Amino acid sequence: MTELSISSPVSPSLYPTLATVLLGSGLCMTGSFFLYEVTKTKSNRALRSELLLAFISALLLGFGTLFLLLWVGVYV
Repeated sequence: MTELSISSPVSPSLYPTLATVLLGSGLCMTGSFFLYEVTKTKSNRALRSELLLAFISALLLGFGTLFLLLWVGVYV
């Protein structure tokens, strides 16, 4: 049986850039979500907008954390 080498679909040299960009974007989206919640009155809020902002920020922060872990050598 031959062994197959496993390689990353993303170059390891891009890990720092991806981690920084994704975490920065995720924090901006989280801030936008927080400002949306604080500035809108309860009757003016739209559930769709809240869920969209929360989903995008969670996705960016999740992938940013993944690339941060890969960058520092914790291979998950």
